[in-house]
Amino acid sequence: MTNAADPAVVVVTARPDPGGLTRLFAAGVPTLLACDAGTVLAALATHSAELVLIEAWPGLDAPGLIRALRLKPHLAHTSILLIAEGDPAEARRRGLEAGATDVVLPPLDASDLALRGRNLMALARAQGAVESQALALSREVERAAAEKQEREREIIRRLMLAAEFRDDQAGDHLTRVAGCVLAIADGLGLSEEEGNDIALASTMHDIGKIGVADSILHKPGPLTEPERCEMMQHALRGYRMLHDSPSRLLRLAAEIALTHHERWDGAGYPQGLKGTEIPLPGRITAVADVFDALISARVYKPGWPLERARRFLEEQSGAHFDPDCVAAFLSRWDDVVALVQERSAERAA
Repeated sequence: MTNAADPAVVVVTARPDPGGLTRLFAAGVPTLLACDAGTVLAALATHSAELVLIEAWPGLDAPGLIRALRLKPHLAHTSILLIAEGDPAEARRRGLEAGATDVVLPPLDASDLALRGRNLMALARAQGAVESQALALSREVERAAAEKQEREREIIRRLMLAAEFRDDQAGDHLTRVAGCVLAIADGLGLSEEEGNDIALASTMHDIGKIGVADSILHKPGPLTEPERCEMMQHALRGYRMLHDSPSRLLRLAAEIALTHHERWDGAGYPQGLKGTEIPLPGRITAVADVFDALISARVYKPGWPLERARRFLEEQSGAHFDPDCVAAFLSRWDDVVALVQERSAERAA
């Protein structure tokens, strides 16, 4: 056996004088000679050669060796040339089924074998170049996608600032709603990515209130019927502001803006959707939004104690709210309490 560091060619043969095979390739090509499968598998445990030339003999399970090589991910596209033995049709079939790139049978033509070997080495190099290029392209796509997602998140953060300029309590409300959305999504078994997307998009649920007059938005007493109708327009306005964006997150935010005031029993607005006609992100945000609105002090009402707000959600499960969303919310009750207390402490500080 002759070892070559990082061989480009591995020759597996039982010939006492294998020079006839190795001379088929250009001088200076690093070559490893082996006479057993174990040596080949050990040599290629982490290294990928351009060509493995296997000359079958009765003591070698050539198809088994080929299959073992193909099981290694870094050898999946390595060129394997099998010099088979036995019935030509059967030997060729077994070799190709095992994963050989090409199969030849005796009698060997030296020039033909050399040409096949060089072509297969060139093929391996080309495949390696394509894979490297594909990997580089994949990384570039991932980088571009990450940049795009960060730009989308930056847009949403700035829209949140716009909402806060209209109402200095909006920031706390949006942050708590997003935290409650995360708790519900987790309780429903949604993926972390999906939960994070819905939570971020939920911060835009009231963006349409930018178009509501301060005299209505900050009115300390009950709204008149015309004022109430004007306030209800914020769901449609928020949708219209966001729905035709090329950003997936902003389109999700548009869906939430439009549907977070729908009710499970169909008595909500603006479309009067019922049950699962309401998109899940809207159903999740409805629970989070109402809960935080109840516990928050406003110019027209004091904040409710947490337990009173919890009882309201339980009472309205199946009427105002999706029962599964309420159950998921309550299953994470300790997390919700911790979130509310943390935000209260931060505001006090």
